[in-house]
Amino acid sequence: MSAKTHWEQVYGSKPAQSVSWYQPHAANSIALIKAAAADLDSRIIDIGGGASTLVDDLLDLGYTNLSVLDLSAEALAVARRRLGERAGSIHWIEGDITTIALPRHGFDVWHDRAVFHFLTEPEQRAAYLERVRHAVRPGGHVIVATFALDGPAQCSGLPVARYTPEGLHDEFGAAFELIEHREEYHQTPAGNTQHFIYCFCLKAG
Repeated sequence: MSAKTHWEQVYGSKPAQSVSWYQPHAANSIALIKAAAADLDSRIIDIGGGASTLVDDLLDLGYTNLSVLDLSAEALAVARRRLGERAGSIHWIEGDITTIALPRHGFDVWHDRAVFHFLTEPEQRAAYLERVRHAVRPGGHVIVATFALDGPAQCSGLPVARYTPEGLHDEFGAAFELIEHREEYHQTPAGNTQHFIYCFCLKAG
């Protein structure tokens, strides 16, 4: 089964509020985006944002230049239905982050909670990082969250890669200055705890 088919089935078969990664409000993501994007017209892209409520909260905060990318058309449709008329102000992008073409230096802030750790092969991670380097402007910010070393070894039936903050930052390399890392103990809708780490980086000029 392809990755796209897998995620279409996930979002087509269960409510978005029941998936393990669901958050009513992505508090750590919001705080880091606010730190990165003082201007409300900052160009922000949420990688794997799909049905996440992050875009709702960013709209509520007044951000006006938002893009949401996801492999699953159904995940994006969930968010569009939830937002109603407000969905028209968002740039929705359906595609695979390891193959999609993105605008050069097109974004001030790159946010990814729980996509990078699904890239278990070195060539997948290399393709992802190539797109980060291409799409984020010099002086822009990158926020990536993955499972910590004691996080789950699988998610949604798929294997994941787990990281320390230092190991995650090393994947991105010297072109990205680590500003801060955070930990999060996420409570899933089923009542389980998942340990995440967040790396907040500045892309060199």
